[in-house]
Amino acid sequence: MNLSHQDHSQPSRRTVLGGATLATLALATGTGTAASAAAAQNTRGAAWPTEFPLPDGFLPEGITIGEKPYAYMGSRANGAVYRTDLRTGRGEVFYEGAAGTVAVGLKIDDDGLLYIAGNTGVARVLDTRSRKLVATYQLTEATPAHFINDVTLLGDRAWFTDSRDSVLYGVPRGRGGSVRALPLGGDWVQTPGVINANGIVDTPDGRALIVVSSSPGKLYRVHLKTGHATEITLVGAGDVVNGDGLLRVGRTLYVVQNRLNKVSVFHLDAKAATATLRRTITDPRFDIPTTAARWRDRLYLVNARFTSPQEPTTTFNAVAVPL
Repeated sequence: MNLSHQDHSQPSRRTVLGGATLATLALATGTGTAASAAAAQNTRGAAWPTEFPLPDGFLPEGITIGEKPYAYMGSRANGAVYRTDLRTGRGEVFYEGAAGTVAVGLKIDDDGLLYIAGNTGVARVLDTRSRKLVATYQLTEATPAHFINDVTLLGDRAWFTDSRDSVLYGVPRGRGGSVRALPLGGDWVQTPGVINANGIVDTPDGRALIVVSSSPGKLYRVHLKTGHATEITLVGAGDVVNGDGLLRVGRTLYVVQNRLNKVSVFHLDAKAATATLRRTITDPRFDIPTTAARWRDRLYLVNARFTSPQEPTTTFNAVAVPL
């Protein structure tokens, strides 16, 4: 998780967003194997579950965990959000979603605001305390030429990737302002007809963004002011093909490589110019994991099961492995 510092001299982001009716802002288009997870302990000494079910046909892809032990997961079927208590494995449909909507990448901040990448050109903000949408942003046209895929939080903006266009979008985090489009330049290579920009996190110094391009599998450091992308040199790995969700803990970068059923663990140098492969995490329960979130010494991942029938009766789950 990337939790930004909150200036308590200003109203909270929830207060600012919640004080308005639903807003729609439009922007023109411009290996070590983890065979089993170590048992975490709750206050009563019982082991926390390492696997928990999701509703049949849920079509999960994104997962995020905030300051409390609850995982929020988004649905590609109808934009719903499911919440699971990590201590018990029990969950509920937290937000119902709606027909024709999608929830893929998710990030929750320390105000309890959940930022949702909506695929069809849309970003949404859900207040997890009221369970109500407090903002909707139409970032791009709702066409197959765009795919708003993942999100990270940095400073006063939530940054979203578009997997089919070489642009990042910065959504203001509750204190006014407009959506910012950040075209990618420099070393960035946009390949037609495939998933390009996917997972996104901030650099260890908080001055830039790291974006994975799923095809052909490269990591880039992106300058926040100019959009200049510099390819990060990989040491010990030729690529990160099928790179999906990113998670950074200090200078350790976790890259979920979905169809390869593994997580590659890299060490970043001080400037995030080089990423050195330290190990890989695999698990027999992985079934096309897409994104990951951290709680203490565990990594939680959702299985998207892209190679299985994506039908209302298809079963889905999430799993935990040791960091």
